[in-house]
Amino acid sequence: MPSKYSRSHHSNFSFRSTWIAFSAMVHKELIIMTRYPVNFVASFFQIFFIIAVFTLAGLTFSGGTAGGDETVSIMMASGFVLFMFVSDTLWTIGFNVRREQVEGTLEQLYLSPASKFANLVSRVTTLLTWTSLLCLVAIIVMNQWMGGLPFNYPGLALYILLITLLGTFGMGFAFAAVTLRIKETANTLTNLLQFAFMIGCAMFFPFSALPDFILWFSRLIPTSYSVDAFRSTLMGYPAGYPELAPIEVEIAIITIFGLVMPIIGYFLYRKAEDAVRMKGSLAEY
Repeated sequence: MPSKYSRSHHSNFSFRSTWIAFSAMVHKELIIMTRYPVNFVASFFQIFFIIAVFTLAGLTFSGGTAGGDETVSIMMASGFVLFMFVSDTLWTIGFNVRREQVEGTLEQLYLSPASKFANLVSRVTTLLTWTSLLCLVAIIVMNQWMGGLPFNYPGLALYILLITLLGTFGMGFAFAAVTLRIKETANTLTNLLQFAFMIGCAMFFPFSALPDFILWFSRLIPTSYSVDAFRSTLMGYPAGYPELAPIEVEIAIITIFGLVMPIIGYFLYRKAEDAVRMKGSLAEY
């Protein structure tokens, strides 16, 4: 029977080896990103174009929105931040799994003893760090452009953002599972899902602007409550906000989503991985 010391030593060794593998994978992703300097620089400058487009489009709703231009401004800023992060976590994991599959390295990777979980998370860690920098720059620019944005309850707003990211990580795992099964069709599905989330979750406009039949579907999407709670918290809960449910209910929904979805998503990914390995199609593209 192994002693308590041997179990503790094995646990420490396992954690250390997983961390070393995770660090190496993140470093690999960083090298790949910096090997395309034009795309690297363009992704920074395109942020200003995106800000202008979404902000000007959002001003369409200012006339009938409670709070006027200030409300529209925070909707644009908070919607932009959530859209960037949700998009990254939704499609980056699956996209990178697909890239490894096309390049012919995915099967070799899964023959190694490296942590599969660390492998998945590493694919989005570097991009999320870069996205965080882009969002910070975007908020500074929008704050100057729009004459000051409301930032009430920043601690709670940060919690909502982080727990939402945990949930979208789980969605990313689930989408990676779909990618293993449907392969190239996943790119089309990604574009459709991004558009559906942008509209269904009302990221850049109030939920009151949605038709009733779309609003019904919006209430079934956990990230809709993330959007509503995040911007309502930053605005300081003016009259009529949050729109979907009381803030306590929305935070409960978001918390459950953030804690449960990564488990479900990773479970689905491992099931899909086992299925394609049994079929011998892990390396097929």
